[in-house]
Amino acid sequence: MAATSPLYNQLKDAEPFFLLAGPNVIESEDHILRMAKHIKHIATKVGLPLVFKSSFDKANRTSSKSFRGPGMAEGLKILEKVKVAYDLPIVTDVHEAYQTDLLVAAAQTGKIINIKKGQFCAPSVMENSAEKIRLAGNPNVMVCERGTMFGYSKFSSPVQILNVDDLIVDPRNFEWMREANCPVIADITHALQQPAGKKLEGGGVASGGLRELIPCIARTAVAVGVDGIFMEVHDDPLSAPVDGPTQWPLRHLEELLEELIAIARVTKGKQRFQIDLTPYRD
Repeated sequence: MAATSPLYNQLKDAEPFFLLAGPNVIESEDHILRMAKHIKHIATKVGLPLVFKSSFDKANRTSSKSFRGPGMAEGLKILEKVKVAYDLPIVTDVHEAYQTDLLVAAAQTGKIINIKKGQFCAPSVMENSAEKIRLAGNPNVMVCERGTMFGYSKFSSPVQILNVDDLIVDPRNFEWMREANCPVIADITHALQQPAGKKLEGGGVASGGLRELIPCIARTAVAVGVDGIFMEVHDDPLSAPVDGPTQWPLRHLEELLEELIAIARVTKGKQRFQIDLTPYRD
């Protein structure tokens, strides 16, 4: 097996945690460069290692009318410009139809692989998923909690009635996913999506979300002791073409990160509590 990469070691050893942040999808080259500039400035100011994130193609949208981004060829060129201009590592998502064994194909790149737990999966499956990456010769693996599907409820307003899927974040998963023996990341924005919860003009639906609860999930995650925080950030969330309801406002990023760092520095969440079950004697 190959050795772990210097970046992987830096992120794994980060205190109190590292940050994966950026807008959901590439909207334009100018926008993505501007967002990278601001987010890097904030992460540097508060002292967190940053990996910039954005998607080049939202191919996993449930509605064909949803905005998808510039596509792989153009999107990767733009992300390369971000990497060079701001000296930032980049994370993006892959879900290509020709990759019949996605984890093995990803592992064979030699890059750091961040595996997101499916909304329908138990946390225990992440141990096998991480091991699959390692068995393919790549030790640079992380696992990410992004919520668990919990049925659906009917949302109604004066103009529409929608069946809204709901995601629940179970804090126990952060502890159980440590069995994968790799860094554990909390996706604090996707975890608050309400898939198919927003009606689109002209037909179709898009993801709704509970942006106001992002601090709640983030505080919980760092108190439990996650190694990294994954979050989508936007300078104008109400105008974001994809996942606007769960993108955190850029103007509040520094404030939230400062609070999370303060919580993480006083918690003992990364240390397993040693429970003594011997009989208590007076």
